[in-house]
Amino acid sequence: MDTKNLGFDTINLGHGSGGTMTRDLLDKIIFKTFDNPYLNQKHDGSIVKFDGEIAISTDSFVISPIFFKGGNIGELAVNGTVNDVAMCGAIPKYLSLAFIVEEGLKIDEFIKIVNSVKAAADESGVLIITGDTKVVERGKGDKIFINTTGFGEVHPKAKITTDNIKIGDKIIVNGFIAQHGMAIMSQREGLQFESTIESDTTNVNYLVNDLLDKFGDKIHLFRDPTRGGLASVLSEIAGDINKGVAIYEKDIPLEKQVAAACEILGLDPLYVANEGVFLTIVDSAVAEEVLDLMKKDEKGKNSICVGEITKNHPTKVVMQSLIGGKRIVTPLIGEQLPRIC
Repeated sequence: MDTKNLGFDTINLGHGSGGTMTRDLLDKIIFKTFDNPYLNQKHDGSIVKFDGEIAISTDSFVISPIFFKGGNIGELAVNGTVNDVAMCGAIPKYLSLAFIVEEGLKIDEFIKIVNSVKAAADESGVLIITGDTKVVERGKGDKIFINTTGFGEVHPKAKITTDNIKIGDKIIVNGFIAQHGMAIMSQREGLQFESTIESDTTNVNYLVNDLLDKFGDKIHLFRDPTRGGLASVLSEIAGDINKGVAIYEKDIPLEKQVAAACEILGLDPLYVANEGVFLTIVDSAVAEEVLDLMKKDEKGKNSICVGEITKNHPTKVVMQSLIGGKRIVTPLIGEQLPRIC
């Protein structure tokens, strides 16, 4: 997109007025980028059809910095919400998209974010069908915040609920943990160090769909360990099912550079945010087949079984260490890494 023909190079309050400047912003950037029959109706909402049950998830993204190694706030917003819908056992189809933009944001940065939203939506197979844009005074925001709501049809074979989890079920993670959080921290002011760590932000909905196609109700749960990391998600699950969770330190998938960065900053990778990682709890009878399928997919090539559901220590997560000892893994208390997604 040629920004020279737009007639403005920064976002200002007039772009949120609802008048001609707003229309310019929408017509020249938003509607042009996300062109589709639903959005082109230019209603305050959108009318779509679903044949079965609907899964809906909404999320807001306030990350700092808005551009980071491996992505930016735009693709993060799409991938995050697409994955949340997929974790319900649904096939994402539509997204709403709302921007809250701070006065003074450079228009080329805004366009880069919008284009990233478009690319991530196309890759995920979803359409942007409605949205909103607001502009706040300089100093009242932090460049840009994004809210997205995702809509999807529940997979006909999906029975994703903690009620189905039983003793002996296996816990499988699709790849290296803690990459997103450490990619952000490596760029934060005052915490910069030499690093090539990139965020793992990506969509996992196609892999989830393949798992449901083949294994159906043998897949008992999906969860994505974003804020709070793997430890917090597993702790929530253990509490919800009133059963124990056993995990093994030797099997936790952790890239060496991420492990080193966590050590430098004094962070436990089990609590660091992820964006392209999900865990699934599956019937032990199909666990090996599930792993085989996941490893054949680019989004699951580093999949590994990290633990299992046990009758021991109900409501607790216990990790067996590399030297054979055991420790209780508690949920995160407070905010470890603020403004991470």
